[in-house]
Amino acid sequence: MAYEFRLPDIGEGVAEGEIVQWFVREGEAIREDAPLVSVLTDKANVEIPSPKTGRVVRLHAAVGEKVKVGGLLVTIDTGSAGTGAAPPAPLSAPARGSPAPSATPSTAPAPAGPAAPASSSPPDRILASPFVRRRAAELGVDLSRVRGSGPAGRILESDLPAGAVPIPAAPVAPTAPARTATAPARSEGPDSITRIPIRGIRRVIAEHMTESKHKAAHFTYVEEIDVSELVRLRDRMAPHVEKQGVRLSYLPFIVKAVVQGLREQPNLNATVDDEHGELWVHSAYQIGIAVAGPEGLIVPVVRNADTKSVLLLAREIQGLAERGREGKLTRAELTGSTFTITSLGALGGVLATPIINYPEVGILGVHKIVRRPVYRSDGSIGPADLMNLSISVDHRMLDGIVAAQFLAVVKANLEDPHRLFADMA
Repeated sequence: MAYEFRLPDIGEGVAEGEIVQWFVREGEAIREDAPLVSVLTDKANVEIPSPKTGRVVRLHAAVGEKVKVGGLLVTIDTGSAGTGAAPPAPLSAPARGSPAPSATPSTAPAPAGPAAPASSSPPDRILASPFVRRRAAELGVDLSRVRGSGPAGRILESDLPAGAVPIPAAPVAPTAPARTATAPARSEGPDSITRIPIRGIRRVIAEHMTESKHKAAHFTYVEEIDVSELVRLRDRMAPHVEKQGVRLSYLPFIVKAVVQGLREQPNLNATVDDEHGELWVHSAYQIGIAVAGPEGLIVPVVRNADTKSVLLLAREIQGLAERGREGKLTRAELTGSTFTITSLGALGGVLATPIINYPEVGILGVHKIVRRPVYRSDGSIGPADLMNLSISVDHRMLDGIVAAQFLAVVKANLEDPHRLFADMA
């Protein structure tokens, strides 16, 4: 019996999704609830399980294609499935645009560390993100033999054996149409060119950045901050925070300083509705933190940042960053920010002009801390820890004085960080 599975409603406001990865091929057996396909909505990858046990008859969308909610994804022959484990499909006929499945050759080395006993049949479902599955395939690791340390036994990247060496990619059979090839196309000649399809999160980023540059009139203002006292305070607090399993960076302090700045300049904590010609000023402080994910820049959101302590902010930022690197953030965690902070940490450079996370109207760029000699107010010269902050604002909505006044408040709170805790007295 042929069962046609359509893209389900996977989130409020989601009208379509882009196929990121198929976990099966045409002709291959699949169990109910086993990973079927990874779909990208906004900037979140959603792993959709199979609704039935059977054999895949046809995949109706190639990797990189967009499918509307309700659009046909896959046809599964449920009548061909027996009560036991179905035999594996031959590997000579890959599906349109689908990468090799996450199963690995029988000669793959067994992973180091805790592993589940070998079994003659695979488990009903292996809990792992698309990024971890892809990484395991690159390393030649059989995920059915890895014991996950995440919730409900989910396999994390840290569970993969550290000593594993990536295996060479197997040659792709020339049966798939050229337009659906997932490997970069290479043109040989005097100038050898590798053609990389712009798809998935990278395409979302490209579209979002283009929209921001086309709609928002960017204006950037820069300020130098003496964070010597902040460095000392952070160094004193770090051992106490790290006893609770949380790494203390400078970001929690910067978030608290940003909230103080937004309180003084509330029109910066806003989003613009160009369709209706309105500026929406928000009373809640939903601070986006730009982080590098496995496939590109993502912006998870710290909710109600004004209500949280340095410890809670550090814990939440660390958790969001870890889940972002593992591709496990939900759509809800990636939407709804009212102001964004972007930082490259130690690689923050001297200066950058960040692009606004449209429809927001402001974004703060955080740059690296460097130790340099400075002139003191008493005429002496001494060492200081200095950092540049740059803010880009939508000049259509806000004047430059707003950016300068905002950074003045942030500067005052970072140069005298004890002010950040005055509201707790």
